[in-house]
Amino acid sequence: MKQRAISILGSTGSIGTQTLDVAETCGVPVAALAAHKNVDLLEQQARIFHPHLVAAADSAAASALKQRLADTEIRVLAGEEGVKAAASLPQADTVVTALVGIAGLEPTLAAIDAGKRVALANKETLVCAGPLVMARAKEKGAEIVPVDSEHSAIFQCLQGSHGKEVKRILLTASGGPFFGKSRRELASVTPARALKHPNWSMGAKVTIDSATLMNKGLELLEAMSLFSVPPEQIQILIHRESILHSAVEYCDHSVIAQLGAPDMRLPIQYALFWPNRVPGPARELDLFSCGSLSFAQPDLDTFRCLALAIQAAKEGGTAPTILNGANEVAVSQFLEEKIGFLDIARAVEHALDVVPREKADTLDAIRRADKLAREAAEDFCAGH
Repeated sequence: MKQRAISILGSTGSIGTQTLDVAETCGVPVAALAAHKNVDLLEQQARIFHPHLVAAADSAAASALKQRLADTEIRVLAGEEGVKAAASLPQADTVVTALVGIAGLEPTLAAIDAGKRVALANKETLVCAGPLVMARAKEKGAEIVPVDSEHSAIFQCLQGSHGKEVKRILLTASGGPFFGKSRRELASVTPARALKHPNWSMGAKVTIDSATLMNKGLELLEAMSLFSVPPEQIQILIHRESILHSAVEYCDHSVIAQLGAPDMRLPIQYALFWPNRVPGPARELDLFSCGSLSFAQPDLDTFRCLALAIQAAKEGGTAPTILNGANEVAVSQFLEEKIGFLDIARAVEHALDVVPREKADTLDAIRRADKLAREAAEDFCAGH
């Protein structure tokens, strides 16, 4: 089995640190690390894993890091160009893209252009530019292997199958911390409450997206690009236990599902070693102690973010880019307690109402839609 060296974009975040746990346990060499500005953790990671290159998107952080690592031979680069250099480093053949938001798009394209395997943990890349990214990967011969637990499950369930045999994808959602709540109950939700996910330990942005169910909407959009299916061929199921991570129903009505403990290290490891499986640090699933498994329909009236994402998925073009850009702004404003929980969906809906649509076939069109969506969401939040 080929030993794969990896670059990790977003190494100080939840996915990045768990990737390093997998790398350490499984003996995977780390060629490059990149993050935004967590100098203390980046330095610690660099000294443990001895990469060729470390990049900080924030220039001040990069400058401080360069001084701290002056006693090593590690190259330290700054800004988006530094992150792109980490993504295309010759010594790495797999790039884990775990940057948050649309900031992950261009570094992911840099990895694709360099012909890397992309272990994709940045869903916004495919939400905003799915057709563009998948076409580029095909052109460059780059593999895209999903890291999201649900998409990894679907990917595993599709192994050895032919696309025409697939009837539908069953995409599971935990339902977040507010499953079963009414809109009235959600009106007073605070960031502290929204950040308490029942099953997963994740970064702040994705945790809020899980609470609004926007995360599932973004995952629906991601699945459309990854698996070349229309939104009508994807069914979303609320599965509170987070044991069955997703499933595929075939034309003969067989359903193949992937189960496991709610531990992100398992899909990370699968993306690094696919098509092989190796022992690793992920927790073992004990079916005798996990209890009953339940499934329910999502409440689209209460959780408007998911309804808006489904709308954007059906519309296509730059609608998903607008949805994502507005959501990133609204979540940030909510975390700063400048708007209420229900205002997140309202800000996204406002942006979808006012921002013109384009074909999402160029980076310029995607950047333009993202910029206008953010401006529309900021205007909405300023008035609330």
